[in-house]
Amino acid sequence: MTVELKFLVPGGKATPGPPIGPALGPLGINAGKVVADINKATAKFAGMMVPVTLKIDPATKEYEIIVGTPPTSALALKKIGKEKGAQNPGKEVVGDIALADVVEIAKQKMEQMNTSSLKSAVLTVLGTLVSAGINVEGKSPKEVQKAIKSGEIEIEG
Repeated sequence: MTVELKFLVPGGKATPGPPIGPALGPLGINAGKVVADINKATAKFAGMMVPVTLKIDPATKEYEIIVGTPPTSALALKKIGKEKGAQNPGKEVVGDIALADVVEIAKQKMEQMNTSSLKSAVLTVLGTLVSAGINVEGKSPKEVQKAIKSGEIEIEG
């Protein structure tokens, strides 16, 4: 029987404190070693919250770490060098992102979005940018969505 635990941890900076330590304690798993392995696995996402799934076999104490991708908004904010999105999306813009970066984020998130269409994934990422208050090359994400849907902007892939 496998136990599955899910956490949202800061990339490369998880600690053996809550929520990880208390969850591992009853299973008799060395929290320090697990945290070190999680930090190694999430180091490339430094500065972002990262979803992590731990699959543990309580009998053998063996575990597997599955690292998800950070939320779409976190990836976009990192690209523009900001930590927080807009407080008033629609009225406030916190930054501007390149369309190429939007496509790159869409490629990273495609598997989680459960789509094989890059165009659909890009449209979804653009929807997130609306909520975060991030424009795309000087245009609102909604304008870019319309341009993609009309064929004015082509997304290859």
